[in-house]
Amino acid sequence: QVQLVESGGGLVQAGDSLSLSCAASEPTFSSYAMGWFRQAPGKEREFVAGIRRGGGSTVYTNSVKGRFTISRDNAKNTVALQMNSLKPEDTAVYYCAAARRPIISGSTPVGYWGQGTQVTVSS
Repeated sequence: QVQLVESGGGLVQAGDSLSLSCAASEPTFSSYAMGWFRQAPGKEREFVAGIRRGGGSTVYTNSVKGRFTISRDNAKNTVALQMNSLKPEDTAVYYCAAARRPIISGSTPVGYWGQGTQVTVSS
């Protein structure tokens, strides 16, 4: 059982930056693809970013390309999401995800979820 704990959410203004972090309990962390999803009020959960299980290759949803960066530190069992130039439409609960797949993208079945962290961007 992989446990994921997110941190770093908060309230910021449009144009600001925010960094999210996710810590995993799994000792074989490097064998899991990691990703970030988000769910805004009244909307379905959507894919945001994914990173290959060994690191390196990343994938993003179009609306965050060029603004968000996903990274991982396999030595510390953590994955981060750096969010720049935030917009009010980025407001959502952000979830860390893990899967025993090469990489997580929008259609990848996710095996494990974190509890979520709220990001609110005011205009």
